[in-house]
Amino acid sequence: MSLQKMAICAFSDPKFSQKLGTFSVQINPDSYKHSHTTEYTENDSTDTAGVTKKFYVQSPQEISFSFYLDGIGLIPGVSSVPDAINNFKTLIYSYNGNIHSPNYVQLTWGGGMVFNCRLEKLDIDYTLFKPDGTPLRAKLDVSFGEYLSPDEIVKRSQKNSPDLTHQRIVQAGDTLPKMCFQIYGDSKYYLEIAEYNGLSHFRHLRVGSALFFPPLEIA
Repeated sequence: MSLQKMAICAFSDPKFSQKLGTFSVQINPDSYKHSHTTEYTENDSTDTAGVTKKFYVQSPQEISFSFYLDGIGLIPGVSSVPDAINNFKTLIYSYNGNIHSPNYVQLTWGGGMVFNCRLEKLDIDYTLFKPDGTPLRAKLDVSFGEYLSPDEIVKRSQKNSPDLTHQRIVQAGDTLPKMCFQIYGDSKYYLEIAEYNGLSHFRHLRVGSALFFPPLEIA
Protein backbone atom coordinates (compact mmCIF):
# COMPACT_ATOMS: atom_id res chain seq x y z
CA MET A 1 0.00 0.00 0.00
CA SER A 2 1.54 3.29 -1.11
CA LEU A 3 1.64 6.31 1.15
CA GLN A 4 -0.91 8.94 0.14
CA LYS A 5 0.63 12.36 -0.20
CA MET A 6 -1.06 15.57 0.86
CA ALA A 7 -2.30 17.33 -2.28
CA ILE A 8 -2.47 21.12 -2.53
CA CYS A 9 -4.63 21.89 -5.58
CA ALA A 10 -5.08 25.29 -7.25
CA PHE A 11 -8.35 26.40 -8.87
CA SER A 12 -9.28 29.48 -10.84
CA ASP A 13 -12.90 29.67 -9.67
CA PRO A 14 -14.69 29.81 -6.29
CA LYS A 15 -16.73 26.70 -7.15
CA PHE A 16 -13.49 24.68 -7.30
CA SER A 17 -14.34 23.23 -10.69
CA GLN A 18 -11.49 24.57 -12.86
CA LYS A 19 -8.30 22.96 -11.65
CA LEU A 20 -5.03 24.62 -12.63
CA GLY A 21 -2.63 22.13 -11.11
CA THR A 22 -1.65 20.12 -8.06
CA PHE A 23 1.35 20.35 -5.78
CA SER A 24 1.98 17.10 -3.89
CA VAL A 25 4.18 17.49 -0.84
CA GLN A 26 7.38 15.46 -0.94
CA ILE A 27 7.20 14.52 2.75
CA ASN A 28 3.85 14.55 4.56
CA PRO A 29 3.71 16.93 7.54
CA ASP A 30 4.01 15.40 10.99
CA SER A 31 0.88 17.25 12.08
CA TYR A 32 -1.39 20.15 11.21
CA LYS A 33 -3.25 22.74 13.26
CA HIS A 34 -6.95 23.40 12.59
CA SER A 35 -8.09 26.65 14.22
CA HIS A 36 -11.66 27.81 14.93
CA THR A 37 -12.49 31.32 16.18
CA THR A 38 -15.79 32.81 17.33
CA GLU A 39 -16.01 36.58 17.87
CA TYR A 40 -18.34 38.36 20.27
CA THR A 41 -19.20 41.98 20.97
CA GLU A 42 -20.14 43.48 24.32
CA ASN A 43 -23.48 45.19 24.89
CA ASP A 44 -23.65 48.96 25.24
CA SER A 45 -25.25 49.03 28.69
CA THR A 46 -23.97 51.40 31.37
CA ASP A 47 -24.24 51.34 35.16
CA THR A 48 -24.41 47.55 35.26
CA ALA A 49 -22.51 44.95 37.25
CA GLY A 50 -21.29 43.28 34.08
CA VAL A 51 -21.69 42.98 30.35
CA THR A 52 -23.33 40.43 28.09
CA LYS A 53 -21.26 39.16 25.20
CA LYS A 54 -23.32 38.90 22.00
CA PHE A 55 -22.41 36.67 19.10
CA TYR A 56 -20.83 38.63 16.23
CA VAL A 57 -19.37 36.23 13.67
CA GLN A 58 -17.58 32.94 13.27
CA SER A 59 -14.28 33.75 11.58
CA PRO A 60 -13.02 31.56 8.72
CA GLN A 61 -11.29 28.45 9.98
CA GLU A 62 -7.54 28.12 9.47
CA ILE A 63 -5.24 25.21 8.78
CA SER A 64 -1.49 25.56 9.25
CA PHE A 65 1.37 23.09 8.98
CA SER A 66 5.00 22.69 7.92
CA PHE A 67 6.52 20.50 5.23
CA TYR A 68 9.99 19.94 3.83
CA LEU A 69 11.53 19.93 0.37
CA ASP A 70 14.73 17.93 0.04
CA GLY A 71 16.87 17.93 -3.11
CA ILE A 72 19.86 15.83 -2.07
CA GLY A 73 18.43 12.72 -3.74
CA LEU A 74 17.60 10.50 -0.78
CA ILE A 75 13.85 11.19 -1.12
CA PRO A 76 12.31 11.07 -4.62
CA GLY A 77 10.09 13.80 -5.98
CA VAL A 78 12.30 16.90 -5.98
CA SER A 79 15.30 17.34 -8.23
CA SER A 80 15.62 21.08 -7.58
CA VAL A 81 14.43 22.82 -4.42
CA PRO A 82 14.32 26.30 -6.07
CA ASP A 83 12.23 24.93 -8.96
CA ALA A 84 9.85 23.15 -6.57
CA ILE A 85 9.37 26.34 -4.56
CA ASN A 86 8.76 28.37 -7.72
CA ASN A 87 6.15 25.84 -8.85
CA PHE A 88 4.44 26.00 -5.46
CA LYS A 89 4.39 29.79 -5.41
CA THR A 90 3.07 29.99 -8.98
CA LEU A 91 0.12 27.74 -8.15
CA ILE A 92 -0.69 28.77 -4.61
CA TYR A 93 0.75 32.22 -3.90
CA SER A 94 1.24 34.27 -7.07
CA TYR A 95 -1.30 36.78 -8.38
CA ASN A 96 -3.49 35.40 -11.17
CA GLY A 97 -4.32 38.21 -13.58
CA ASN A 98 -7.29 36.34 -15.02
CA ILE A 99 -9.15 36.36 -11.69
CA HIS A 100 -7.42 39.42 -10.20
CA SER A 101 -6.28 37.55 -7.10
CA PRO A 102 -4.23 34.53 -6.06
CA ASN A 103 -5.78 31.17 -6.91
CA TYR A 104 -8.32 29.30 -4.82
CA VAL A 105 -6.83 26.30 -3.02
CA GLN A 106 -8.13 22.92 -1.92
CA LEU A 107 -6.20 20.79 0.57
CA THR A 108 -6.79 17.03 0.52
CA TRP A 109 -5.10 14.37 2.59
CA GLY A 110 -6.33 10.86 3.22
CA GLY A 111 -9.95 10.63 4.28
CA GLY A 112 -9.82 13.31 6.95
CA MET A 113 -9.08 16.57 5.17
CA VAL A 114 -10.86 18.39 2.35
CA PHE A 115 -10.44 22.11 2.95
CA ASN A 116 -11.35 24.90 0.52
CA CYS A 117 -9.21 27.89 1.23
CA ARG A 118 -6.61 30.42 0.15
CA LEU A 119 -3.02 30.82 1.20
CA GLU A 120 -2.63 33.47 3.91
CA LYS A 121 1.00 33.10 4.89
CA LEU A 122 4.12 31.38 3.55
CA ASP A 123 7.48 31.32 5.34
CA ILE A 124 10.44 29.56 3.70
CA ASP A 125 13.42 28.52 5.81
CA TYR A 126 16.40 27.38 3.72
CA THR A 127 18.51 24.98 5.78
CA LEU A 128 21.04 23.24 3.48
CA PHE A 129 23.02 24.54 0.50
CA LYS A 130 25.45 23.51 -2.22
CA PRO A 131 28.90 25.12 -2.07
CA ASP A 132 27.69 27.72 -4.60
CA GLY A 133 24.73 28.68 -2.36
CA THR A 134 22.00 26.80 -4.23
CA PRO A 135 19.41 25.54 -1.69
CA LEU A 136 19.28 21.79 -1.19
CA ARG A 137 16.70 21.69 1.59
CA ALA A 138 13.92 24.00 2.76
CA LYS A 139 11.18 24.04 5.35
CA LEU A 140 7.90 25.69 4.32
CA ASP A 141 5.51 26.98 7.00
CA VAL A 142 2.09 27.63 5.48
CA SER A 143 -1.22 28.93 6.77
CA PHE A 144 -4.50 28.67 4.83
CA GLY A 145 -7.72 30.56 5.55
CA GLU A 146 -11.05 28.90 4.81
CA TYR A 147 -12.93 30.11 1.73
CA LEU A 148 -16.74 30.18 2.03
CA SER A 149 -18.95 31.01 -0.94
CA PRO A 150 -22.05 33.14 -0.31
CA ASP A 151 -24.20 30.02 -0.84
CA GLU A 152 -22.21 28.09 1.77
CA ILE A 153 -22.58 30.94 4.28
CA VAL A 154 -26.36 30.91 3.82
CA LYS A 155 -26.40 27.12 4.19
CA ARG A 156 -24.41 27.24 7.42
CA SER A 157 -26.59 30.03 8.79
CA GLN A 158 -29.67 27.83 8.30
CA LYS A 159 -31.76 30.96 7.67
CA ASN A 160 -32.44 31.24 11.39
CA SER A 161 -31.26 34.68 12.41
CA PRO A 162 -32.47 38.02 13.84
CA ASP A 163 -32.79 39.51 10.35
CA LEU A 164 -35.79 37.24 9.62
CA THR A 165 -39.31 37.36 11.05
CA HIS A 166 -39.95 34.68 13.67
CA GLN A 167 -43.21 33.35 15.06
CA ARG A 168 -43.19 31.91 18.57
CA ILE A 169 -45.98 30.24 20.57
CA VAL A 170 -46.01 31.44 24.16
CA GLN A 171 -45.16 28.66 26.63
CA ALA A 172 -45.67 28.60 30.38
CA GLY A 173 -42.98 30.70 32.04
CA ASP A 174 -42.23 32.79 28.95
CA THR A 175 -41.77 36.53 29.32
CA LEU A 176 -41.32 39.03 26.53
CA PRO A 177 -37.79 40.06 27.61
CA LYS A 178 -36.82 36.38 27.80
CA MET A 179 -38.17 35.66 24.31
CA CYS A 180 -36.43 38.74 22.89
CA PHE A 181 -33.14 37.57 24.37
CA GLN A 182 -33.57 34.10 22.83
CA ILE A 183 -34.17 35.53 19.36
CA TYR A 184 -32.15 38.74 19.25
CA GLY A 185 -29.53 38.02 21.88
CA ASP A 186 -30.72 41.09 23.80
CA SER A 187 -33.83 41.61 25.94
CA LYS A 188 -34.05 45.38 25.43
CA TYR A 189 -36.39 45.12 22.42
CA TYR A 190 -39.38 43.91 24.45
CA LEU A 191 -41.27 47.23 24.30
CA GLU A 192 -40.96 47.43 20.51
CA ILE A 193 -42.12 43.81 20.21
CA ALA A 194 -45.07 44.47 22.50
CA GLU A 195 -46.11 47.40 20.31
CA TYR A 196 -45.56 45.38 17.13
CA ASN A 197 -47.91 42.67 18.42
CA GLY A 198 -50.46 45.14 19.83
CA LEU A 199 -49.92 44.04 23.43
CA SER A 200 -51.18 46.42 26.10
CA HIS A 201 -50.16 44.15 29.00
CA PHE A 202 -46.84 42.67 27.95
CA ARG A 203 -46.18 41.34 31.47
CA HIS A 204 -49.08 38.90 31.18
CA LEU A 205 -48.66 36.77 28.07
CA ARG A 206 -51.38 34.29 27.21
CA VAL A 207 -50.02 30.75 26.97
CA GLY A 208 -50.64 29.33 23.51
CA SER A 209 -50.85 32.70 21.78
CA ALA A 210 -48.63 33.48 18.79
CA LEU A 211 -46.18 36.39 18.85
CA PHE A 212 -44.22 37.74 15.93
CA PHE A 213 -40.65 38.98 16.16
CA PRO A 214 -39.70 41.04 13.10
CA PRO A 215 -36.18 41.79 11.83
CA LEU A 216 -34.17 44.03 14.12
CA GLU A 217 -34.24 46.98 11.73
CA ILE A 218 -38.07 46.84 11.78
CA ALA A 219 -38.36 46.22 15.49
